[in-house]
Amino acid sequence: MAKRAVVQNNMLELIIFSILTLFMLSGAIVMITSKQTLFSAFGFLITMVGLAGMFALLDSRFLAIAQIMVSIGAVVVLSLLTILTINARESNLPDEPNKYKWMVFSSLLIAPITFLLYKSLLTLNSNFSDMPTSTSKVVGELLFSQWVLPFEIVSILLLTAMLGAIIIVKDPRKKEEV
Repeated sequence: MAKRAVVQNNMLELIIFSILTLFMLSGAIVMITSKQTLFSAFGFLITMVGLAGMFALLDSRFLAIAQIMVSIGAVVVLSLLTILTINARESNLPDEPNKYKWMVFSSLLIAPITFLLYKSLLTLNSNFSDMPTSTSKVVGELLFSQWVLPFEIVSILLLTAMLGAIIIVKDPRKKEEV
């Protein structure tokens, strides 16, 4: 009876993994192939939701929540605000007649590397239970004690990038009304 429950649990994990994989692949395809930048951002959002689900499936709650907060909560929202502020028109986009050929070529180029990486991961020792686990409390203590300077530098870098994007987007022909 216990063996049957384990098989059902593994089957459920495989189904959830397959659904999350479809989310990630479809989001990535939409992100790459869409001519509308807003749809590309939504494809990125779907991909990041799938990745957060993968982390949750691997029982890594901290990474799943960090993925949702950072990638979805910050990066996607900032990208959407930038896209909506720029308001790019399709006529201004570059003409890429060979885009799909380059996508297939890049995939074929990366496929052997992916296969070698997959084979090397299969040969690793799968028993990591004796490794110490890191909780969100340990990560928080490290982040705000030993890693506080790099954390603040990254936050200043992101703020500078956001201000630079706003300055680049600002139309010099429009006069500001105060």
